[in-house]
Amino acid sequence: MELSILVPLYNEEESLKELLSWIRRVVDPLDLSYEVLFVDDGSSDTSWKVVEELKQGNSMVQGIRFRRNYGKSAALYCGFEAAKGDVVITMDADLQDSPDEIPGLIKMIKEEGFDLVSGWKKKRFDPIGKTLPSKLFNRTVRMVSGIKLHDFNCGLKAYRNEVIKNIEVYGEMHRYIPLIAKQAGFPKIGEKIVQHQERKYGVSKFGIERTIKGFLDLMSVTFISKFGKRPMHLFGALGTLMFVVGFGSALWLGVHKIWCVYNNISAALVTDSPYFYIALTSMLLGTQLFLAGFLGELVSRNGSERNKYHISEKIE
Repeated sequence: MELSILVPLYNEEESLKELLSWIRRVVDPLDLSYEVLFVDDGSSDTSWKVVEELKQGNSMVQGIRFRRNYGKSAALYCGFEAAKGDVVITMDADLQDSPDEIPGLIKMIKEEGFDLVSGWKKKRFDPIGKTLPSKLFNRTVRMVSGIKLHDFNCGLKAYRNEVIKNIEVYGEMHRYIPLIAKQAGFPKIGEKIVQHQERKYGVSKFGIERTIKGFLDLMSVTFISKFGKRPMHLFGALGTLMFVVGFGSALWLGVHKIWCVYNNISAALVTDSPYFYIALTSMLLGTQLFLAGFLGELVSRNGSERNKYHISEKIE
């Protein structure tokens, strides 16, 4: 299989037939073996029925259906597991991502040697309530990650198969796939200006809350990428530092009291000093952080259940 086109969807019944026809108009002349994999993220409309209908007349159509709505990251994760193509292209099902970009994306992966190519919707047709937070979000991610992309959240991306088989996408981490790929050892990340379409059917499934979740997820993915497999390096180091500072302060108070007694100098009780309680609190917090790191190490050694998604139907 040379090409997999992965389309996560949620309540997009109106656009699916048009999207597949558009994909076929673009890809069929390329003379490639390809598949179009629709992942229905628990739609409540007739989206899955439409996918089943599309399968009847199109052998390249594949489908996965979740029993309930898990989110876009879950749809991508399961789609990545199922994709067989040497090049994998993801796009949204709402017709805002143009299939006309597919040949250019394939060329950047196959001929220019990129591991991952992310689309950049330079000219957008979204309201300012979406574009302004998006610009702030992307600028923040560029600063934190060091990856010079303009649009991390663009659904139109292309990957080498090796990339998708070696990254883990969960929660709402689909926004950070370029960062996850880089951390997994795939640093050749490119960007392509892509055409953005106005939404033709339905309404957006994302609200303002995705901006808030996006920044929280950025903190999470940054932490996990650096300390996910070695939490003791963070919590243990902080805990040890706080304990040493607290213990050193308490020791200094004790030595100072002994020195005063030895020299017949009047001095208050050690427990009368506020620094004693600050030192004691520091030692307690340090111990707790150290134990948190130790428990984190134990947890990280065990298997995770976070990517167990229940699929009710599958078309192959």
